[in-house]
Amino acid sequence: MLKILFSPSEGKKAGGSLQKGELFGALNARDEILNSYNEIVTSGDEEQILQLFGIKKIKDAQPYMENIFTAPHMPAIERYSGVAYDYLAYEQLTESEQTYLQKNTLIFSNLYGPILGGDPIPMYKVKQGNKIGTIAPEKFYKERFSYQLDLFLQQEEILDLRAGYYDKFYKTTQPYTTLKFLKDGKSVSHWAKAYRGSVLRALAENNISSLDEFRAMEIEGLQVKEIQVIKNKTEIVFDIINNK
Repeated sequence: MLKILFSPSEGKKAGGSLQKGELFGALNARDEILNSYNEIVTSGDEEQILQLFGIKKIKDAQPYMENIFTAPHMPAIERYSGVAYDYLAYEQLTESEQTYLQKNTLIFSNLYGPILGGDPIPMYKVKQGNKIGTIAPEKFYKERFSYQLDLFLQQEEILDLRAGYYDKFYKTTQPYTTLKFLKDGKSVSHWAKAYRGSVLRALAENNISSLDEFRAMEIEGLQVKEIQVIKNKTEIVFDIINNK
């Protein structure tokens, strides 16, 4: 089966109807970092909270200042917003397409580390690159989850749609495929996020289970320019033939 590695988003949707539940990986493996985060968020120390969130005004921090263990939860793939998730448009997908994403997408959260799309998470806020107390999330999760991820993915094909920053959380040693998007011969940033979301949506809509099926699939607005193989990495380079 195909597993898709994906980035989180700074933006989150409020609400949720689920309670705290099981997450990908070993039980209690996240306790140290989650407890550290929760202590800061519920401490009332505005300076520390604003620094962690990367926010300047405490009123803007209010939506995230809840106990993460008792706050409402929703599936991670539904919780995130932002460019990629706007183009994914999860709410518009069928139930079977949503189930595909919940089971086959691995999102690399700045707080929760690697989680499946269906794993329940609350509203939270961690500015990318910030420590949580004294803990650097990327180092914490790379040390504790790389072996588990290797085991989980060893019989799977891997499509890595993450932004490069999240290589710090996990770098697979087995074969994997990435995508690169060019506009007029130049690499793009904003549209890369949009097309990652569109690709993820197309994977779900077509119930893609292998890289061969993915390579045979047409994606609106994209045309394959070249395919480069370096060691265990296959990079498919797309030309953007029309903006979204």
